Amino acid sequence: MVGPERKQGELILVATPIGNLGDMSARATQELAQSDLILCEDTRHSATLLREYEVRVPTTSYGSHNLRAKTPWVLEQLRLGKRLALICDAGMPGISDPGAVLLRSALDENFSVQAVPGPSALILALVLSGLPTNRFAFDGFLPHKKGRKTRLKELAYEPRTIVLYESPHRLVKTLGELHEHLGDRFAAVARELTKIYEEIRRGRLSEHIEYFTATPPRGEFVLVVAGTDYREPNVE
Repeated sequence: MVGPERKQGELILVATPIGNLGDMSARATQELAQSDLILCEDTRHSATLLREYEVRVPTTSYGSHNLRAKTPWVLEQLRLGKRLALICDAGMPGISDPGAVLLRSALDENFSVQAVPGPSALILALVLSGLPTNRFAFDGFLPHKKGRKTRLKELAYEPRTIVLYESPHRLVKTLGELHEHLGDRFAAVARELTKIYEEIRRGRLSEHIEYFTATPPRGEFVLVVAGTDYREPNVE
């Protein structure tokens, strides 16, 4: 069975560095340079990257602050046959950011959607954690209020390695809640990945709580926590 014909407009999701500008791929640069317009989570933030790689293409903001109002306009640009690139502040658009809304809308209208792979904080943190990587559950940012306790109770029974994002001002609180609901599990805390002050700490949740209570957290964090199936290796 042949599906409906693709429309002419094209949306390209382009992964960008999560910290180190040197991680920008040649293909990503080329795709951005060949686009009619670049949709940025924050145009001021993306300007540094675009200047570094001499990409001289018009930009416009597309983020959580304006996605409801901006999505219809973006879809209209696609209907006009425009080739649009979507980037977020760091990593792959569509992963815990507003890009997922536009992606779904473009697919619903049968526009061509492509993606250029690249750096991913969750994969890098998972690999460096030392925990099992063959099965994992990515839960993004925990809800701030409604549904937070329910989510934590669910994670307490998760057999796979758990990966979470967290901001510095909520880190200690989240570590404490994980300790309360999951017990004193082994976990890795990754900070400022690929940047100058990159740090990977491995140990018990209680150890992380003690450290970050004494050392105020700074930067962006990825938490990787052992699932219920994890069996610590015997070290003699």
